[in-house]
Amino acid sequence: MDIKSKILKLISPLVESKNLLLIELIIRGDERKRIIEVYVDSAENISADSLAELSREINNLLSVDETLGNYRLDVSSPGVNRPLKYLVQYPKHINRYFEVEYQTESELKKIKAKLLSVAGNELVFNDGKNDFLINYNQITKAKVLISFS
Repeated sequence: MDIKSKILKLISPLVESKNLLLIELIIRGDERKRIIEVYVDSAENISADSLAELSREINNLLSVDETLGNYRLDVSSPGVNRPLKYLVQYPKHINRYFEVEYQTESELKKIKAKLLSVAGNELVFNDGKNDFLINYNQITKAKVLISFS
């Protein structure tokens, strides 16, 4: 079993028990100086205290495994620069602007629009002129846009 699979097997039950979504696990470096980055999200916003607690608990799980060598653990939420991965991440971003790529029957389309609502798998976006009803399963990539207004 490779390192990433081993870490996923250790931390996935813990992350799920806290009603969090494991967005990404990135492992860089080697056994002398390994960096383990864990990105989690949820349907609600995650507090810094929750991330710190999760980090301590993950560190306790990983510290038992001597094959990991020396490592630095970073646990954080994905931030707005990462695309959304799960449907449950969308509702907390209602009224925020997105860049969305989605597949229609005939082509891949891209819009910049505000998320108005989420009902089941149906998301409604508005680009200032038109509403777009997009099924979550059609979305190939969706990123929240940073707004300074």
